[in-house]
Amino acid sequence: MTEVGETVLFGWLILAVVMHLLWMWQKKTGRAGFVDVAWSLGTSALAIGFCVVGSGLQERRLILGVLMGLWGMRLTVHLWNRLSREKEDGRYESYRKEKGQKAADRFYMIFFQMQAIFALIFASPILVAAYTPADAELQTLDFIGIGIWVLALLGESIADRQLENFRKNPENRGEVCRVGLWAWSRHPNYFFEWLHWFAYVAIGWHGEWRYLTLFGPIAMLLFLFKFTGIPITEKQALRSRGEKYEKYQREVSVFFPLPPKGS
Repeated sequence: MTEVGETVLFGWLILAVVMHLLWMWQKKTGRAGFVDVAWSLGTSALAIGFCVVGSGLQERRLILGVLMGLWGMRLTVHLWNRLSREKEDGRYESYRKEKGQKAADRFYMIFFQMQAIFALIFASPILVAAYTPADAELQTLDFIGIGIWVLALLGESIADRQLENFRKNPENRGEVCRVGLWAWSRHPNYFFEWLHWFAYVAIGWHGEWRYLTLFGPIAMLLFLFKFTGIPITEKQALRSRGEKYEKYQREVSVFFPLPPKGS
């Protein structure tokens, strides 16, 4: 097995064990939502590991490691604070109520292991970039990538803060957040999270396997629109806010920030 293959296998095994232990913990506590924390932390840790063992230009690997580390730290802290302050995530709680505790536990055992695979998938563009030929010096594209990263993390942080402040106000209970970025997109945090993955496309666009870096934004878009992102979030919002959210859906773009209809 090649060095790259051994690195990938070792990283996956560690995450698989961590996810199993977390699944056992959620069986006792009923807090499955913390798997999102484990995913963000695991993805960033795996990516940093790829940067450490990579054979590419040291400066580029250092940039990648710092960017992924800061991304993971911000998202992990945000999710941890939210889950520590609130009850179980509505998505997981609804599934448990609908299917029952035993059925949910069986599903979550598989779901948690899938998070280990997902972490590997989303860390793969950083793996490709970390093995960019060492003779490929830093270029304009690398700095464009850093600019994309700054813009995306700034936008996501602003969106998260705007939603958090909205929810803290008791007068907004049962209302739909239309503050700031949320007036232009129903999911601005998801949009900027997706944009963030283009940073690694730009930074890794120097080697033979450059096209594989596109897997990050493509996979994230699929996940947001087809799996764990927008469909589940909107279903939960419709259940809790009803006609108010239906009106929000008619007037505001689902993903890309656009002027609201009728503005």
